[in-house]
Amino acid sequence: MSNVTIDRVRCIETAPAGIRLVIVKVETNQAGLYGLGCATFTQRPKTAVQAVEHYLDPFLRGRNVNEIEDIYWSSQMSSYWRNGPVLNNALSGVDMALWDIKGKRAGMPVCELLGGKCRMSAATYVHASGAEPAEVVDKARGFMEQGYRHIRMQVEVPGQATYGTSSDLQVERSIDGPMSPHNIFEPADYVRLAPRLFEYARRELGDEIELLHDVHERVPPPLAIELAKSLEPYRLFFYEDPLPPEEIGYFDLLRRHSSIPIAMGELFNNPNEFLPLVKDRLIDFIRLHLSQVGGISPAKKIASLCEFFGVRTAWHGPGDTSPIGHAANLALDLCCQNFGIQEFTAFNQATLDVFPGCPRVCDGSLWPNDQPGLGIDIDEELAAEFPFPDHPYNGAWPAIRRRDGSIVRP
Repeated sequence: MSNVTIDRVRCIETAPAGIRLVIVKVETNQAGLYGLGCATFTQRPKTAVQAVEHYLDPFLRGRNVNEIEDIYWSSQMSSYWRNGPVLNNALSGVDMALWDIKGKRAGMPVCELLGGKCRMSAATYVHASGAEPAEVVDKARGFMEQGYRHIRMQVEVPGQATYGTSSDLQVERSIDGPMSPHNIFEPADYVRLAPRLFEYARRELGDEIELLHDVHERVPPPLAIELAKSLEPYRLFFYEDPLPPEEIGYFDLLRRHSSIPIAMGELFNNPNEFLPLVKDRLIDFIRLHLSQVGGISPAKKIASLCEFFGVRTAWHGPGDTSPIGHAANLALDLCCQNFGIQEFTAFNQATLDVFPGCPRVCDGSLWPNDQPGLGIDIDEELAAEFPFPDHPYNGAWPAIRRRDGSIVRP
């Protein structure tokens, strides 16, 4: 194969669904050959763009596109301080784009380059939320009619900013002061209410549907353990992010008190952070965000490590994962034996138009198009018609606080 080198690395900023997406385009010295990757760090998108265009672009120009592993490590070491979300997202965009180029040159989908398919499609889960249990269950029934068999459920705590519900969106869009009525959340109130949702859901929906729940690190460890015990009778598929990365020492205690399956990891940057959880079998699903850990290359290694400890993959796939990020998730889902489930947020029509070749959903599963590389492209002219929306903090999340004014994680 001819020597193909990197000519330029640049970013494309777009928001066809109102969510800030950062796409990395690696251009080569071969006319018409380029790769795309996802560097979306929605809460700090401009910093990811700066890292790509002011640091990685000059560092990588002239490098051979085949040297994916060396490019990853040399880029990490060039910053000295490493494994932060900004650098990792920037690197992830480059890493995915290089795999995209390699697949295009080989005439093969990326999953075939990583060992080949273990399955034809990837089962997904979607999000049902509402102000009360009946509303959540009604939305779940709608998803079930579309063929989904895995549904995450979240219900509002009345009058509080509850993660995963419309009340939390009000906070995200708020420019009120630090004690706005929109941004109050009391963990104990939530822990008392959440089990009622699942009791009602099991009674209404039966036992065959798989139900999931995301704590989003918002409660202290004793309450997380209490909630796990309370939810155990309702046979959750998994219990997500019960504790923040800063408190992984409590996972051993959580494991001893409940047999509920645990998913964890979307806030991790460095694989060394979660190795104890995997090694000691304290979690059941690894919930990494591919651009947070640096792309396809580190994620494939992480999946292989987890396979030896019976931990399954459940890559992060919210609305702030671009379609290119979803295509990278799917490539790994198809080739990793220890795949568990894939989070998915449906694409609106504008997104489908901006990103030709999006993975398609059928009967609750994500299917590839089997095109070379990641199988997806971007219409740059159309992408430019969807600029980042205005926001007082440029996408950053306003604080969630308890009634006494103290900060609630995350």
